[in-house]
Amino acid sequence: MAKPTAPAPAPAAASPELESMLARALGKEGAAPAAEPAAVDPATQRCGYVAIVGKPNVGKSTLLNALVGQKVSITSRKAQTTRHRITGIRTVGAAQFIFVDTPGFQTRHGNALNRSLNKTVLGAVADVDLILFVVEAGRFNLADAKVLSLLPPDVPVILLANKLDQVHRRGELAPWLRSMQERHAFAEYVPMSAKAAKDIERLFGICEKFLPQQPWIHDAEDLTDRSERFMAAEMVREKLFRLTGDELPYTSTVVIDRFEEEGNLRRIAATIVVERDGHKGMVIGDKGEKLKRIGTEARVELEKLWGGKVFLELWVKVRSGWADDDARVRSFGYE
Repeated sequence: MAKPTAPAPAPAAASPELESMLARALGKEGAAPAAEPAAVDPATQRCGYVAIVGKPNVGKSTLLNALVGQKVSITSRKAQTTRHRITGIRTVGAAQFIFVDTPGFQTRHGNALNRSLNKTVLGAVADVDLILFVVEAGRFNLADAKVLSLLPPDVPVILLANKLDQVHRRGELAPWLRSMQERHAFAEYVPMSAKAAKDIERLFGICEKFLPQQPWIHDAEDLTDRSERFMAAEMVREKLFRLTGDELPYTSTVVIDRFEEEGNLRRIAATIVVERDGHKGMVIGDKGEKLKRIGTEARVELEKLWGGKVFLELWVKVRSGWADDDARVRSFGYE
């Protein structure tokens, strides 16, 4: 059975302002990409927070990584992969963008973990200068509508229609964009693919004008404000989800037990927490092969990220019902 979609209102007559935005959105006009950071007069600097929001699995984390130019948010096909407020930083020309990737807003389950994730989303959009509302190009359903209804009315919102590369009939985008005008007074419309470098460059030019004129908050070379300890846990969790597929419930998590630095060497011990004994067997695999592969792939990516040697030990423990326990959810590092 097809998923229900939110009813689309009949498009109203488009205003000249909307037609101008549509022209930019469809590539007839475009903002020039800004240059990479150089010596910039502090009086000309812009700096602001940009929240990336949307339902699960619309490409928010892929978009953040592309904007930052390095992997700072994990990705997988499993819904609800992102669980924390991830901050990515990119300084382009005179503008410093502080991007906030958020979990996909949860509407299906009301356990303690999902309540925590939704609290993170609402907190992220409460105090930003710009919101990128990410949907799949040409699509809009009830889950998208739920997220849109939560956005504050006093913050400009850009409709970012992602996965444009999967749209085969581009001619259908214009009426879809006009119908989206009826749902919200978007500041801009940006159909794009987060995997296309030219689209990412164009997005910087579009977003820059929404940033307030103020000195940069971070150094020009900074890419994230998250600790290496946090990144280690996230990388293990990404490999866990990617290598177990749909077999393992999304409620599995990773806790860092030890993180030590010796020069350019990092020694890390981590525990993968699952809810059932059967899940533990899935993670360990036959003769420990699955767990070994999770550790190897996480270690290789962490070494690439940090440019140094990593020793990584992994353990698996069962903590039944942890995702329904508010205290345990907080103890595992969720807000």
